[in-house]
Amino acid sequence: MKIIDTLIPDVKILEPNVFGDDRGFFMETFRDTWFKENIADVNFVQDNHSKSKQGILRGLHYQTENTQGKLVRVTSGEVFDVAVDIRKGSPTFGQWVGEYLSAENKRQLWVPAGFAHGFYVTSESAEFVYKCTDIYNPSAEKSILWNDSELKINWPLVKNQVSLSAKDENAEKLSQSICL
Repeated sequence: MKIIDTLIPDVKILEPNVFGDDRGFFMETFRDTWFKENIADVNFVQDNHSKSKQGILRGLHYQTENTQGKLVRVTSGEVFDVAVDIRKGSPTFGQWVGEYLSAENKRQLWVPAGFAHGFYVTSESAEFVYKCTDIYNPSAEKSILWNDSELKINWPLVKNQVSLSAKDENAEKLSQSICL
């Protein structure tokens, strides 16, 4: 697995070795010992899988309790995936990293605990899978406004189309959020 650094040192892009021929391909997407030695000494406790249509934007989510690190990837389609540093006192507080993840490029993104996370579906649809270091706790989930002018995230909107959940429509700005 190749490790690619991002502008925020704790956020990493992982590019698996893919072995393929005319029959298809094989790749290893996760190995516990390798991950702990090379990326972060964490334990994953929950796997999630979602499917979304083009123009859906999910996020920017975080939990104030049961904070989650996430190892994310796309198994069908393409998304623009974003991690925002919301760790108090961090030298990269308020900065973000964005990366295209797709079934084609097979890249994964490591988003440590202490980051808000979201993605925008750029393909007709996308299936998104991720491993979490803690359980989902809906009572502690918060959302930062996807287009917060403080963050200046350059979302690659398709036809200026954005579809949000009610929770994400009512999200707070970073300055109003409970930072970790």
